[in-house]
Amino acid sequence: METSTIIISVGIAILVLILIVSTAKIVPQRSAYIVERLGKYNNTLHAGFHILIPFIDKISYKHTLKEQAIDVAPQTCITRDNISVEVDGILYLQVIDPKNASYGIDDYRFASIQIAQTTMRSIIGKLELDKTFEERDTINVSIVDAVDKASDPWGVKVTRYEVKNIVPPQSIKDAMEKQMRAERSKRAVIAESEGEKQSKINVAEGAKQELIATSEGEKQKRINEAMGKAAEIESIATATANGIRAIAEAIGSKNGIDAVNLRIAEQYLMEFGKLAGTNNTMIIPQNMADISGVIATATSVFKETNKKS
Repeated sequence: METSTIIISVGIAILVLILIVSTAKIVPQRSAYIVERLGKYNNTLHAGFHILIPFIDKISYKHTLKEQAIDVAPQTCITRDNISVEVDGILYLQVIDPKNASYGIDDYRFASIQIAQTTMRSIIGKLELDKTFEERDTINVSIVDAVDKASDPWGVKVTRYEVKNIVPPQSIKDAMEKQMRAERSKRAVIAESEGEKQSKINVAEGAKQELIATSEGEKQKRINEAMGKAAEIESIATATANGIRAIAEAIGSKNGIDAVNLRIAEQYLMEFGKLAGTNNTMIIPQNMADISGVIATATSVFKETNKKS
């Protein structure tokens, strides 16, 4: 009896434990559980502790409410200029309505990936190869719009899509590499020619500035020389005027005429002596009294000048 009692007690304890485990549910944060009662949707359980009715209530779906990053496998797309490229990406989405995500579609992740791939092929087909690398943002926005519109009845919100890689064929890679090298060579030649052009401009500008500086220096030099000559002429004229003035004062003084006569005679004899020293033939006046005549003539000139004064 005691053994059977113990077995029954253990069985009851196990049954109670099973009932507790099947009825008590703890939902983690940022998660949602879908409860079906007798096969029909009954409730959505959010984060916390919940009690279910044993054997009647059942958790049929579990959803995370976090943003999910889904890898979109590489696929072959044909561009507008008939070039095959391999494109892959990452799709970011989030469950907004757990009920619709459970009953609106069988697998929202698979369906979102399929829509992203078909939209990708459609967009790439409208672009040329060069544009596919430049229009990544446009491609991303277009895919997000398409997938988000389609997934709205599923209770799923598509937040963004990012193109990871666009891989053209190897032959196209080689052609693009050659084009890039040619473009770099072109830019190098242009840069070198621009440098030479600027260098020549700088040299010409330097020569121009040098000529201007030289002409300015020459101009200033001539101005200085002219000013110096003018000052010299002015000084000579002033000195001559002072000398003439002094001579005039001396002539007008007492015995001034006699001094002039004596000076004229000295000059006459001096010039006559020079003439004799520089010529083999010497002309002597017939009448030496001509000297006195010359002196008398000069003296009369001075007298007439004094009278007019």
